[in-house]
Amino acid sequence: MTKLRRGSHVVFSIHLHIVFVTKYRHQVLTPNMIQDMKQVFERVLKANNSKLEDCNGEPDHVHLLIDLHPDNNISDLIASLKSASSRILRQKYRSQIDKHYWGKAKLWHDSKCVVSCGGAPLQIVKDYIQHQSGGRLDKLGASNP
Repeated sequence: MTKLRRGSHVVFSIHLHIVFVTKYRHQVLTPNMIQDMKQVFERVLKANNSKLEDCNGEPDHVHLLIDLHPDNNISDLIASLKSASSRILRQKYRSQIDKHYWGKAKLWHDSKCVVSCGGAPLQIVKDYIQHQSGGRLDKLGASNP
């Protein structure tokens, strides 16, 4: 069963699976870096009324499962997550990261993967919507909204 969160004038359950890859897919991330990133991600998400449900990665990418508050702009939130994690990792692991990136080169690739997830399969949701009010919308006629 989907657990709903509540806010001011809103009830919601929005889960996103997000993947960040390192610039040029360099194998730079270590298990310690990923652990430190989790803490950064949790702080950024908490400040945005969202939650980090899970996080893990490999040397060239990281996966996040986020419970998103609907007040957030996804692109802005992702930019904040990338910026904060890059800044903290570069401070703490400068010598390791400088082996792969020099100067002001970005840690993260500009692209991202964002997938909505959780709850019922889409076809079940579509069927539920189509069968509201005892019948399908097309049975109501074109003049009825």
